[in-house]
Amino acid sequence: MAVPRVLVLRAPGTNCDVESAFAFELAGARTERRHINQLLAEPRLLADFQVLCLPGGFSYGDDLAAGRILGNQLRHHLDGVLGEFRDAGKLILGICNGFQVLMRTSLLLPERNGAPQATLTLNRSGKFEDRWVQLATHGSRCVFFQGIESMYLPVAHAEGRFVFHDEQTLARLEAAGQLALRYRSQTGATSPAYPDNPNGAMADVAGICDESGRVCGLMPHPERHVDPTQHPRWTREPSRREGDGLAVFRNAVRYFA
Repeated sequence: MAVPRVLVLRAPGTNCDVESAFAFELAGARTERRHINQLLAEPRLLADFQVLCLPGGFSYGDDLAAGRILGNQLRHHLDGVLGEFRDAGKLILGICNGFQVLMRTSLLLPERNGAPQATLTLNRSGKFEDRWVQLATHGSRCVFFQGIESMYLPVAHAEGRFVFHDEQTLARLEAAGQLALRYRSQTGATSPAYPDNPNGAMADVAGICDESGRVCGLMPHPERHVDPTQHPRWTREPSRREGDGLAVFRNAVRYFA
């Protein structure tokens, strides 16, 4: 099996790059962590990799808004090479802050008629949400969620509420299979209420993909549940071979088999 190379891109304030790199390595990839300044200085180094990961954290302290500064850097200085990377059949994954960054670029949901199709905004609770959530996948378009039906993962964010521009956008993305991951009720209710939907996201959206299924962003942290002992009840439930999140990274590796 081919061993893909993964670039984990970090910026000032990123704090999940080591965990994300470890998760990809555990899944069988080779990883490198690079600072955004290195990519800005030498954009063509991106061509040496098959997967780009934008990890979680607080890039640039989220000083202007979550992910805005790093997203603008990518959009205004690296749009061309990132577009080539995507169009070459490679994979891009944005986790939490990385998802927020992707939403500020044209890689995941490009603007329509000069306006964004959706955005990530402040949690409806008005506070930082740090908890574990049940998740369910929808459709088979997203490469990262192939073969996965459900996951139990942690979230940790203050700006994770997914909001659509209008109802037509919701219907269009739903029909296209791009609303790939949703929050699920832990009690079996049809529509999860807070805290099962921790941020009040419209349509319970926790993650989406682009039209190709190769660019994905999600608010939960799969890299924080790759080992069974990371589960909050690991000593009180039947033993498991691995954490739920590892399958996300393994799917990226298998894609290049």
